[in-house]
Amino acid sequence: MLRKDKYKILIIFMLCAIGVHAQKLKINTVPEGLQKAYLDGKDTVPIVNLREIYIYPQVKFKNKREQARYTKLVRDVKRTLPYAKMVYETLIETYEYIETLPDEKSRQAHLKRMEKELFQEYKPQLKKLTFSQGKLLKLIDRECNQSSYNLLKAYLGSFRAGFWNIFAGMFGASLKTEYDPKGKDAMTERVVVLVENGLI
Repeated sequence: MLRKDKYKILIIFMLCAIGVHAQKLKINTVPEGLQKAYLDGKDTVPIVNLREIYIYPQVKFKNKREQARYTKLVRDVKRTLPYAKMVYETLIETYEYIETLPDEKSRQAHLKRMEKELFQEYKPQLKKLTFSQGKLLKLIDRECNQSSYNLLKAYLGSFRAGFWNIFAGMFGASLKTEYDPKGKDAMTERVVVLVENGLI
């Protein structure tokens, strides 16, 4: 039994050493898991790329109202984040597809058809969003690295982008709002990261 424990400790120590060495080499582009090795003198040293770990200090609330606000933010992020990710995936698929179309006329026809289908499919769901959830549609900016308005303007033109911005305004949102993860949206970013990693 003692011998098994020694082996376990040795394995843990080796994994820690490998992880520390990999961090010194600043290897962060290889997918998680054992990928390759390098020679160190006569020794072959495996390189293990470990998953990122996020550690935040515990939130300290001044009062119950602040705690309730945080709980509400967690709920709202869980509700709206899937929409932001869906928009990003749709944009990638749409861009890849319209690149295969022969001319501008067929591209615009496809975009109009897709816009109509998306409006019919998601309008009932979006109407159920609360005012605070509507404001979190700026998470689209986080996923796509630019505001929703600029994305729509690029794909659909200024007039139709303006229409969608007015539509978003019905839910307390503005598609022109930019996401600020290190400033006013720092707490939202923290919640998003924790939700994405299944920690809350």
